[in-house]
Amino acid sequence: MKMRLSVKPEIAAVVLLLMMAAMMFQPIKSFAQEEPPYLRDRGTGIPMSIFGTYVRQGELLIYPFYEYYHDNNQEYKPSDFGFPDEQDFRGRYRAHEGILFMGYGISDKFAIEVEAGIIDARLNKADEDKSGLPAELKESGLSDVEGQIRWRWNHESAKTPEYYSYFLAVLPTGKENSLIGTSDWELKLGIGLIKGFKWGTITPSVALEYVASEKTYDFAYGFEYLKKVSDRFRFFAMIEGTQDEAALIPEIQWRIGRSVFLKVNNGFGLTSKAVDLAPEIGIMFSTK
Repeated sequence: MKMRLSVKPEIAAVVLLLMMAAMMFQPIKSFAQEEPPYLRDRGTGIPMSIFGTYVRQGELLIYPFYEYYHDNNQEYKPSDFGFPDEQDFRGRYRAHEGILFMGYGISDKFAIEVEAGIIDARLNKADEDKSGLPAELKESGLSDVEGQIRWRWNHESAKTPEYYSYFLAVLPTGKENSLIGTSDWELKLGIGLIKGFKWGTITPSVALEYVASEKTYDFAYGFEYLKKVSDRFRFFAMIEGTQDEAALIPEIQWRIGRSVFLKVNNGFGLTSKAVDLAPEIGIMFSTK
């Protein structure tokens, strides 16, 4: 006869909160004197897809976060949702998304990451859209599920930048003609370099994207800036885009514990086809 241990959800939640609190209120230690000046902003880790984030060998990163999307001129075609009209329209789009990111440094040069989310979205069609598309389309459920491998080719030196590559795959977990999720494979192969200076660290990158559902290739780019202001605060800014979409994303990172960061940012659409506003807030936990 086996004995079963039953734990009430309330007790489990309290234990989890206490563990998180213990991580958050660990004393903060400065590593500035242990690293060369060009690594002061970012440390020694491998760059991850999450803004201004780097993972070290043997380190596990856990980042639950929330993102809101606010766009008054979202481009769409009724055919995207199964209605017979190929004309482009601009609709009103709103969405709330909760996402969980996890990354792990397998070695000093190789890291992996996975990400999945749940989203609630709605699209109000344009007044001039006379197709059979409902006036308001609402859907909720699983959003993108994706994984990445990240590879560092060399270590940055006082004169030489660090080079890295990554490969991303978005799984086809969504339904076809849906407002949310991904109905077919999406792949991306990218390269970038990192160089630290006294005034901050820059990271330019380029990538080639493939969307299987549309059988199209797109060129993507990004330019990042990271500055460690103090042992508790870092400032990040990025311009990223693809084709005729571009966005500016500033972020504040607050180190509230030795292994805990509060991250707050907002995406500002620089072109009409980019999302107008996309604020994000989350807490990143590290095992180191």
